[in-house]
Amino acid sequence: MQQLPKFISTLFFFIICPSIFNGNIVIEAHNATFYVHNKCPFPIWPATAPNNGQPIIADGGFYLAPNQTQKIIAPFTWNGRIWAKTGCKFNSNWKPACETGDCDGRLACNGLIGTPPATLVEFSLQGEKKASFYDVSIVDGYNIPVSVMAGKNKDPKCSILGCLKDLKNFCPHELEVLNTRGEVVACKSACLAFDVDNFCCRNEYGNPENCKPSVYSKMFKEACPYYFSYAFDKPTPLVSCFSKEYVITFCPYGWGGGGEYHSE
Repeated sequence: MQQLPKFISTLFFFIICPSIFNGNIVIEAHNATFYVHNKCPFPIWPATAPNNGQPIIADGGFYLAPNQTQKIIAPFTWNGRIWAKTGCKFNSNWKPACETGDCDGRLACNGLIGTPPATLVEFSLQGEKKASFYDVSIVDGYNIPVSVMAGKNKDPKCSILGCLKDLKNFCPHELEVLNTRGEVVACKSACLAFDVDNFCCRNEYGNPENCKPSVYSKMFKEACPYYFSYAFDKPTPLVSCFSKEYVITFCPYGWGGGGEYHSE
């Protein structure tokens, strides 16, 4: 068989290769991967919401059965939040559809922010060669515990561990969120519950000198020492590490309370 002239072979390479370089190999190389794992003894509905100017990832939300993991691809400079909705029922006209973290009754939040209180995982990815920033916040309240691990990075400073105990078990009555059966499904922060400046760190309290931990935020911090318990939490729970993969585990120790199963 006669061989193609060298210049034709080279031309063929440049025609074919764009389809290769636009494939998953290069596309995923320029993205970060989130592995969202559910270790709760009940289903959850993880949700995502991008910051302004950022794309929606994973359609904004999905169903995740116990002991299942969902892979999410995000741009390497993605900024936004991830949380879990619990106690959802989407096969009715009832709103909200979820007992916690609801986004206008939708399965896929499509950019909408969930209704607090809900434990928030917050990411600010900085690109391929820079350390990214991430944290877990219960500044607006708590629904279930979560942990974050930086992929293959074994540095303990790059991990955010789960709570030491379930806040819902000792949530003050004035902060409780109850479902229709009278069960505590979430715990509001003092800011969310009372909407006053000293709890919300705003106006004259909008600086770390004037806004100090409250009896409520101290209670949150005792249960979840690795999370932001109020706006000016010190030392900062913000983590800065480089990774291409992040493992987000809801109910990392297998408990979280609430979340009765409903139809997907």
